[in-house]
Order: sequence, then structure tokens, then C-alpha cells
Amino acid sequence: MDRHDAMEERLAHLIRAVDDLSEIVTAQGKEIDRLTRLVHLLCEREAEREQMAGEAPAANVPPPHW
Repeated sequence: MDRHDAMEERLAHLIRAVDDLSEIVTAQGKEIDRLTRLVHLLCEREAEREQMAGEAPAANVPPPHW
């Protein structure tokens, strides 16, 4: 195997590695976007829950006359 063939083989392996890493980064980006949307939704729900908690008495709090 001459030097030119060795360089072509190495280049082919490097291209494959870059393609694999690109796929991984794309998948991770999609997962990050999904998780970001989920966190945003959960934050909104918690904010609504906290707002509603101030309006209604807590279930485990004894009445004032105790």
C-alpha cells in the first residue's frame, strides 16, 4: 500500500467519523429542544399551581380557631 492509498483510507475513516458525530449532534440538538419545551411547560404549570395555592386554603393547615 503506497502513501497515497493510506491517506485515502485515513480520509475515508475521518469522513465517516465526522458523519457519525454530525448525526449524534443533530439527535442531541433535537433532544435538547424537546427537553427545553418540556421544562418551559412544567414551569408554566408550576406557576399556575403556585398562583392557585394562594387562593385556596391548604389541606393540611388547621383552622385558625385551633
